[in-house]
Amino acid sequence: MATDAPPPSKGGTDPVTPSTEAYREVQESAEFGELRRAHRSFAFPLTIAFITWYLLYVLLSNYAGGFMGTKLFGNINVAFVFGIAQFVTTFLIAWWYSKHAAAKLDPKAEAIKSRLEGGA
Repeated sequence: MATDAPPPSKGGTDPVTPSTEAYREVQESAEFGELRRAHRSFAFPLTIAFITWYLLYVLLSNYAGGFMGTKLFGNINVAFVFGIAQFVTTFLIAWWYSKHAAAKLDPKAEAIKSRLEGGA
């Protein structure tokens, strides 16, 4: 028999949800603006660089077939190396972002969160 009741809370009391005004105050705070700037100053340039790198790969594949078909060694050509480099670049950016987030973003976000939840 299913019920629509929510599961019981672990602490015995339900957490208080901060008010809309509290969220607005946080959003307008200098600390939140600094958090956004820290995220954007990392994410936007890397996004633009990666999209440019990806489009270069696509354009070279479409319009520079001779260059992309140049054999480097064995059956490995420039297109294959560029294709593998796309995957490597993706993983490197993800790793770099996780390091950046852990060092710069997470501590600021946690401070904002704890203050918001503590003041609710």
